[in-house]
Amino acid sequence: MKAIIDCNSFYASCERVFQPQLTGKPIVVLSNNDGCIIALNDEAKKLGVPMGEPYFMAKEICEQKGVSVFSSNYALYGDLSRRVMQTIASVYPDIEVYSIDECFLDIDEQYVGDLHAFGQRITQRVLQWTGVPVSVGIAPTKVLSKIANRLCKKDKARYKGVYVIQTEAEIEDALRRTKVGDVWGVGWNSVKKLHNVGIDTAYKLSRMSETWGHKNMGGVTGVRLIKELNGIPCRGQAVGLDHKQHIASTRSFGKAVTTLSELKEAIATYASRAAEKLRNQSSAAGGIYVFARTYKDDNGRRGWDRSDGDRELEGGGRYTPLPFATDSTNELIKHATKAIEEIFHDGLRYKKAGVMLSSLVPNDSIQQHLFETNNDSPKNKAISKALDQINKRMGIDTIGFAANGVNTNWKMRCELRSPCYTTKWSDIMVIN
Repeated sequence: MKAIIDCNSFYASCERVFQPQLTGKPIVVLSNNDGCIIALNDEAKKLGVPMGEPYFMAKEICEQKGVSVFSSNYALYGDLSRRVMQTIASVYPDIEVYSIDECFLDIDEQYVGDLHAFGQRITQRVLQWTGVPVSVGIAPTKVLSKIANRLCKKDKARYKGVYVIQTEAEIEDALRRTKVGDVWGVGWNSVKKLHNVGIDTAYKLSRMSETWGHKNMGGVTGVRLIKELNGIPCRGQAVGLDHKQHIASTRSFGKAVTTLSELKEAIATYASRAAEKLRNQSSAAGGIYVFARTYKDDNGRRGWDRSDGDRELEGGGRYTPLPFATDSTNELIKHATKAIEEIFHDGLRYKKAGVMLSSLVPNDSIQQHLFETNNDSPKNKAISKALDQINKRMGIDTIGFAANGVNTNWKMRCELRSPCYTTKWSDIMVIN
């Protein structure tokens, strides 16, 4: 049997952990730069607060209805996610982390015994140890467990956090109550096509032949989906998350950036972030792409489309193949800031910039260049390792390179961000 454990309204739940007065109250979380609503709890949904809408359009209803609004606090969310996953692993170690708020379990029924009681044990321990409520869906396949989890979250009063579908009758009932667009693996582009042939529920899709699935649902992917809906497991348990082929760090600025020094600080910061992600998956980058985007000028043209003599901005980006693959922050900052110097045009108002690392290879099998000296010295690696350890323990940006800047007025707006209760000494709660 497969199980998926999914945190309920995760970002909103994280905000509520350290502010218990918000229990039962509507909560909304905003995207980067306090732009759009990206998360809300059940209480906010009942008030009609729209998901995905720009905050300035929903601000009036939030104020009228007494909704608590927060800027994204990814340091807090990431740390609580880690604690949730560790808690689940303390109950059952065979865990596959799927996203920041979801994980799969490959359950041995002889080991866990009663499945519903097992699910209840997980929900109770996670809530007690972390303060984050979760829902558990258990079924013969991953696709069916996702369906069980979704139905469980839709009717919390009925299922009490756990829904097990195991028999043919239980599976059929769950499939009939699930719209085809709510099936994991069915994209929104496919929904209209399925509706055109009369398939509007998961049950109707499950009745289609594997040959039909291969022809109309993306080949092998469609066949696997139909098998999973019929209780035949096809998606294996992954060992951890797959390594990414590209790593990016991009942000919109809190205000227009007009100077090269500010732009270089931003790019150095993003390169540092990307380098940390790179080391987390034990990779090194062989190439780096840097870009900057501007506001439209008075004539409606975009600044990155202009040309300056023989130097065209090429969409405002520069790709630099590195002389040797590296994961050292200082090496990546050096190449990134050099690229942004070539991109920068005085007089333009930049609104967004970013760094993308590509040509990734394992950091223990780097191919050396015959005619280049590898400056990725043991000293550089030791510095990067120390940075990661200190920032992981003490909080993001506790220590960094001077190139990242100090008075970073260009950073994103986050006027409503809550304290980093678990990752910054200065934000730890004081109880009198």
